[in-house]
This record gives sequence, C-alpha cells and structure tokens, in this order.
Amino acid sequence: MKEELKIERSAQWREALRGNMKNKDRIAIPRVKMPEVDPNIRNKNYDEVNLGLTEKLAVDESHRCLDCVDPTCISGCPVEINIPKFIKNIEREEFIEAARTLKETSALPAVCGRVCPQERQCENSCFYTIKLKKDPVAIGHLERFAADYERESGNISIPEVNPSNGIKIAVVGSGPAGLAFAGDMAKLGYDITVFEALHELGGVLRYGIPEFRLPNDIVDVEIDVLSKMGVKFITNCIIGKTISQEDLLEEGFKGIFIGSGAGLPNFMNIPGENLIGVMSCNEYLTRVNLMGAGDPESDTPVYKGKKVAVIGGGNTAMDAVRTARRLGAERAVIVYRRSEAEMPARLEEVKHAKEEGIEFFTLHNPLRYEGDDRGRVQRMLLQLMELGEPDHSGRRRPVEIEGATNWMEVDEVIVSVGVSPNPLIPQSFSGLEITTWGTIVVNNDTMQTADDCIFAGGDIVRGGATVILAMGDGRKAAKSMNDHLTYKIINEDFS
Repeated sequence: MKEELKIERSAQWREALRGNMKNKDRIAIPRVKMPEVDPNIRNKNYDEVNLGLTEKLAVDESHRCLDCVDPTCISGCPVEINIPKFIKNIEREEFIEAARTLKETSALPAVCGRVCPQERQCENSCFYTIKLKKDPVAIGHLERFAADYERESGNISIPEVNPSNGIKIAVVGSGPAGLAFAGDMAKLGYDITVFEALHELGGVLRYGIPEFRLPNDIVDVEIDVLSKMGVKFITNCIIGKTISQEDLLEEGFKGIFIGSGAGLPNFMNIPGENLIGVMSCNEYLTRVNLMGAGDPESDTPVYKGKKVAVIGGGNTAMDAVRTARRLGAERAVIVYRRSEAEMPARLEEVKHAKEEGIEFFTLHNPLRYEGDDRGRVQRMLLQLMELGEPDHSGRRRPVEIEGATNWMEVDEVIVSVGVSPNPLIPQSFSGLEITTWGTIVVNNDTMQTADDCIFAGGDIVRGGATVILAMGDGRKAAKSMNDHLTYKIINEDFS
C-alpha cells in the first residue's frame, strides 16, 4: 500500500505537503467516491457494503479541505470533533495522529464514520456546501479511514485518563449516549460502571444496525478502548428490576446517567396488525442482529417472507427491508406515505436499497391487513396519498386521495413507524419529570433531570434520533455532571 502511494504521488500532493497548494487548486479537486461491493453480490450476504478509502483516496480527499479560519464543520458536529485538524493529519500521512485527534472528542469514531448522517451535519456545514454549492469534503469517509487505519495497524491508542477521584457513577444503557458519557467521565477520573439489560454491549449499535452497515467487531473494538480506560460493564442487568434506584445509591453511586434508549415500537393501530407475519421493526432487527434468527438452526428463527413489505421511510426501515432481501425475499418493498424527497433515511441508504433491488411504493399508506385461514398475513390494502401543506417537521403533509386504493400481496409486514421510550426507567425511578410521550424531561443546556444527581440523554430524552445526537447528549451530560459534582465537592462533605 505504501509503495503504491509513493508511486502515485502527484505534484499536487507535494505542493500540499509544503503548504503551497492554493485554495483554487484544492477546490478543483473532485470528491472521492467510496468503493462498494457489487449490489448483486452484497444483497445475498452480510458483508459490509462500503469498503472504505485506500490511503491514496484518503490523502487525495484531504487535499480538498480548505482549513477554514472559521471552521463551521466543527459547529455542525454534535460532538465537536476538530475536523480540520484530523484531516490535515491525513494530508500529512500522519494517520495515527488523525485517529488520536478523533478520540479527543469522540468515543466511537469508527462507528460514526459509518452510520452518522454527515450530509445533514458536519458536511452540510462545510464551506463547499454553504458558499460554493459544491460537494462537501467527505468528512465521514475520512473519519472512518483514520479510525480503521489505527485499528488495522494494531497501534490502538488509549485516551489519557486523569487519576481516579474515587467517585462512582452509574450509566444505564450501553448505547451511543451511555458510551459517549462513560468515555468523557472516565477521562476525568470517575469510577464508571455501565449497566446493560441485554447480554451484549452496544445498545442500538448492536441490535438495531445490521452488520452490512456496521460490523459487530467495529463496535467491539470501540468498547474495548473504553474498558482499557477503566470503564466497567455489567450485562444482563435491568436497572429498575435487577437493581433499583435505591440499590445504586446504597452502593455509593453519586451520579446516574440514563441512556436507556427508545426500544418500545409504535404501531399504526389498523385492522390486521395482530396477524401472524406482522411485526415491529425493533423485533425483526433485534432477533436477526442480536439473536441470529436468520439462521434456520437458531432457537428463535425468524420467518423468511418471500413477499415482504416494510412500512416507513427512515434508516431503520431501510435496514429492515435490506435485511429481508438478504434473507431471501423475492420481492422486498418500502411503503411510505410521503414522497421520496420527504424520506428521513440517509440518501446513501436509499441508494443502496435501490441498487439491491428494493421497490419503493411512496405516497402509499396501509389501511388494513388481511390473512389466510391460518391467520397469516396475505395481503394489505393501500391508500394512495398526495402531498399537502408542510407539517410541524417542515415536510409536506400526506393527504388521502379519496377512493384511490389498491391491494398488495404480502406474506410478511415489518412496521417501522417510530419508537417510544421503554417505560421501565420512568416508572421505577422517583424524582423524574416525564412527558406525555414517555420521554424524560431535562434541562437542554445541561441534560440534568428534575433530580439533580440524575442526568439523561439520547432517545430516552429525544424519542427516536441519531447515533451522533445521542453521543452529543452524552458528552454534554458528562461536562455538566462533572461541573455539578465538583461544586458539591467544594461546598459539602462528599465522603
């Protein structure tokens, strides 16, 4: 790889290294394209679709960064990665140093480089996007490259950790919010224990995202770094059942961060949802990703439909429909009540789904499901829609076209129309203020709840959101809890 890079170095590279490359020359460089597995091969296996950048592609893309005086890309990142710094490290071929820069603020750089919607965040705030109306620097691709390079080199750095202050902090949930919080608090010297209800760590990173988008070994390495920073993990432990809030306090925990996510699926409450073969996206993905239910020898095998419809237009819906395709669906369909332009799924995920043979029935909405004499779903009635005025989200509201319906044959329906927080924590913890949607109320500036020793973030606060927003909440909560506990130490006997 190194020899290839040396052979193909250009005058452009030499000028960049000397700091002589002009911005007009950087701007003229086209954005790189991420290599991908052929769609007709990947739709039959769980191998990762995106192959990552080579060293040469990464260095070529790094030339495009203008190292802006006011880097708006940083403010567009919920965890505030120093994006120009890590990209300039790549440009100098200091790849390990680029990874270290990422770890200064991000506990999960290899994860974020794969699943974060950069096109709506850091890349959307890039100078190219805002001022030049051109393709932004491929920040996400470069983040993934740096993190992968470090991991594959075997030279994995462990962030510096302050000496222990002896203060015990409990983290409820090992998803992205909890992991980001744990990482920042460990750096500050706190004694962190993460409690996970499931038998595997990672939360939604593990059970919600298929390996063709996020391989489990990537999650494992990121969590192993936290372990080496001193973070302790306890699995198969349900806070609120196995251990109560009172138990945590009796065990000497001085602060609690709740990052238990939103794993309670929503349904549409239409006729036929209780038929065999109609299930939530949460159940489907959890059984396949976490329990190996795609294997016919599994103790809890999932039904492999041949005519599968997934209701919804988000990333989770794309994950489900692409999973169904890999499990042998002859026809796999997305049914979405708005147009494709309103879909919340990442453009990349929609593109990959189409390439893999997924059909899109936009401006359609299920009215009811009907089954056969065994009680298995057989077909669904769809209402045709048109777009009206924008709703509170800014997307145009779908309106029924009177009398316009059609039937679709299905033998499996996966419903992906949103999630709600699991009510266990709100019901079992005292001192919390809860919204009518079941989310925990926090001070948005500090992530502190009505109980000043309890902080919360991620989907338990936001409802369903993204990995990177959950991580941003975790980082904000860590800073605020540290400030709060430091104040208590100064002003009280905290022994």
